[in-house]
Amino acid sequence: MSTPLASPGRRRAADDATAGLGPRLRRVFPPGLLFALPFLVLFVLFLLWPMVQGVWMSLTDASLSAHEPSFVGLDNYTEALGDAEMWRTIWNTVWFTLVSTVPLVVVALGMALLVHTGLPGQWVWRLAFFAPYLLPVGVIGLLWGWLYQPDLGLYNHLLGGVGLDGYAWLSDESIAMYAIVIATLWWTVGFNFLLFLAALQAIPDHLYEAAALDGAGAWRRLWHVTLPQLRRITSVVTVLQILASLKVFDQVYLLTRGGPNGSTRPVVEYLYDMGFTGYRLGYASAISYVFFALIILASAVQFLALRRREK
Repeated sequence: MSTPLASPGRRRAADDATAGLGPRLRRVFPPGLLFALPFLVLFVLFLLWPMVQGVWMSLTDASLSAHEPSFVGLDNYTEALGDAEMWRTIWNTVWFTLVSTVPLVVVALGMALLVHTGLPGQWVWRLAFFAPYLLPVGVIGLLWGWLYQPDLGLYNHLLGGVGLDGYAWLSDESIAMYAIVIATLWWTVGFNFLLFLAALQAIPDHLYEAAALDGAGAWRRLWHVTLPQLRRITSVVTVLQILASLKVFDQVYLLTRGGPNGSTRPVVEYLYDMGFTGYRLGYASAISYVFFALIILASAVQFLALRRREK
């Protein structure tokens, strides 16, 4: 049975109502907001709301035990600021960041320059430099744990082959942090390498041609053309690397568990121990926000320094 067609008057009224609905929706929900809405929903659910919950938790005595959390105000922050172990782990984290950032930037730049200069078999070098970054941290912990073995490890075997004494790489307080830095360098330098390589490929060829016409050799072109053109990406890579190093946890936990004697224990591991081993979620939250405030302060100082350098 066929459906009767609407009269022209009814169709005209429906079209008028629909036409009026569009502008009203655009006034309430601009097109840009509608496009950004999926991201905003995820941002609120998985970042903003957990941050608000974390701030509230840091003001309570929340625990993994069964008791109901109660409000304690700033007591957790007061305790954290006077916690010598917290400051020690923050210093360990800062020291790891200082020691690891420079080689992770410089070595990545050197690798990118080698590949960009036209080494034969470039795809092999790119794969070799970037492949370790694709490995999961569990593989890294197992691999480098065996390499650092005092008796059976490759490094002590090589040292013994040239008549040198081996080291207790992961159990000596004086070198354990450097051993973790070496493993981290091998594992993550490939990401910075790709960023530098992409920036090198974006440098206009006419700059090198003009420098060559002026009689500039390879080293002068490097110092006066390549490195100045990489100034911005170097700043970006440095900032990203600092932020990544400040969050160090996985490889330290797998290789040393924060030892020996807490000499490699980062602040994230201390948070883990306080929250999930000591059951003090409220106190762990307070420590995390103290550390977050220090990161924001350091980022602001670095941002201002970069702005002054650009001027």
